[in-house]
Amino acid sequence: MAKVESSSENMMHDSEEPVKTRILLAACGSVAAMKFESLCRSFSEWAEVRAVATKSSLHFLDKASLPRDVTLYTDDDEWSSWKKIGDRVLHIELRKWADIMVIAPLSANTLAKQIAGGLCDNLLTCIVRAWDYSKPLYVAPAMNTFMWNNPLTKRHLEAISELGITLIPSITKRLACGDYGNGAMAEPSVIFTTVRLAYKPSPANGSG
Repeated sequence: MAKVESSSENMMHDSEEPVKTRILLAACGSVAAMKFESLCRSFSEWAEVRAVATKSSLHFLDKASLPRDVTLYTDDDEWSSWKKIGDRVLHIELRKWADIMVIAPLSANTLAKQIAGGLCDNLLTCIVRAWDYSKPLYVAPAMNTFMWNNPLTKRHLEAISELGITLIPSITKRLACGDYGNGAMAEPSVIFTTVRLAYKPSPANGSG
């Protein structure tokens, strides 16, 4: 069963330097979120992993199937422990904690409303809005071919590229709706390999 925390009380950092790279994985509302468990397991073999799931993604992913050492945060956790000025705010603490962020799957909705448009109305989008773009942020889109081919998608992808966000391209396959075409999320193994091979840890964190 996945370790699900209802507050940010355990976000306290040790004074010692981290041994492993810190990966923040996030899932949006897409059928591809069914592969989130596989993604978490792949990254957990290399890094310390924490996960964020949007409300709609919970329809597709099984929280109980996530690795036991992966803490999963949802929108319900965002303000549950905040009581007064000076208390830690979860989306800021996760932003500070992570060396890398990977959003897979990235839905058309989250791509458009937050990453390209700057809106921040849930835990995930607040993290992205606060993100330090000197640190890697990867996205693996997942959507129907008609949505992928929409001119707005091209515009939104160009916008995130300007921010320095790295796109892990979608693939062509039979989609959940039965259509065949581009728009499917890259396989978890490809996402992991892309991030792992590209990461160059800074001397400050000492992870590798």
